[in-house]
Amino acid sequence: MADLFDKVKGYTQAKDAIAAGIYPYFRALSDTEGAIAIFEGKEVVMCGSNNYLGLTTDPRVRQAAMEAVDRYGTSVTGSRFLNGTLELHLELDRRLAKFVNKEAALVFSTGYQTNVGTISALVQKGDYVIIDKDDHASIVDGCLLSRGEMKRFRHSDINSLDDVLAKLPADAGKLVVVDGVYSMGGDIAPLPEIVAICKKYGARIMVDDAHGIGVLGEGRGTAHHFGLTDDVDLIMGTFSKSFASIGGFIAGSADVIHYIQHHARSLIFSAALTAPNAAAALKALEIMETEPELVKRLWDNADYMRSGLIEMGYDTGKSNTPVIPILIRDDFRTVMAWHALIEAGVYTNPVVPPGVAPGNSLLRTSYMASHTREHLDRALVGFKTVGDALDLLEPNRVLTEVEG
Repeated sequence: MADLFDKVKGYTQAKDAIAAGIYPYFRALSDTEGAIAIFEGKEVVMCGSNNYLGLTTDPRVRQAAMEAVDRYGTSVTGSRFLNGTLELHLELDRRLAKFVNKEAALVFSTGYQTNVGTISALVQKGDYVIIDKDDHASIVDGCLLSRGEMKRFRHSDINSLDDVLAKLPADAGKLVVVDGVYSMGGDIAPLPEIVAICKKYGARIMVDDAHGIGVLGEGRGTAHHFGLTDDVDLIMGTFSKSFASIGGFIAGSADVIHYIQHHARSLIFSAALTAPNAAAALKALEIMETEPELVKRLWDNADYMRSGLIEMGYDTGKSNTPVIPILIRDDFRTVMAWHALIEAGVYTNPVVPPGVAPGNSLLRTSYMASHTREHLDRALVGFKTVGDALDLLEPNRVLTEVEG
């Protein structure tokens, strides 16, 4: 008789890595001020955080969260559908809608729940949801939980998207979902071309802007960056990046948001976002609106690091945002590079399959407005030391990429 747990006995990959002392996951930071962290007793420059604007440790954001605890407590103990909606949630809904220039917005407890709830609510039997092959896992899971049929197109390949849409029934509902900024490659979706193809086939468009809001378009995201806010039907964002909190939201027309509000199971059957998290996001939003220089500082730092890494001979792929991957492609060498960088005082994120496709293992690095030039120079010294030691640098590529 088969035992459900038989698969557990055969899974040894993580235990083998732990035994070898190179397991990179679920390891705790003991302290952090944002740009600098303490990892297992060692001070490291944080080059692996999504804290793009550096607001997670901003005193104003911390104070807003503490005041919300004093007023509302630590939990709402219910879903937004019933007893869990606070005035804070409604204010955040309104302010976010205004920020991304949509009629309405709806706050969820996490970004993952936002994608899962929105897609599964809208895509029903007989409908199609079409996604980029590099879309975030929460988008894929939302598709799987819907009753519609999921189709995929090659990453940022407009001809592939056209081919997929051309084969679908003209009278079927269609939703195309893309990331605004891809979380591993750091590249921006070709939204103008995507919009044109979607209009050609009558498909609706949703942009997951988890890594775009606070980064692109003066902080207002990918659609604003391209001047296409009115052409994108739904804009999704998360609070765990630039908003210095946790949670997520979906924004669009008032009627569509009203529908999602009454059909998204992940909203209706989950406890609402806590008051301190909502207050932190609100304060971060206020700072984004009043201090646009943070976005400029973020980009200055990202451009400085990208130039430095390319000049050394690292392969940074097609990144054109503050998310800068270092492509190594071999799983073991990727983990070894992560370990060596920790020893050199630099924190990065090793990503191996299934986080990326086989043969595309990488170190995911990302940069913040709160990094000083001293922080970045320290990181570059570490990258050079490790690159030389592990033979990760390809100087012959430098002339091509820098001159090109």
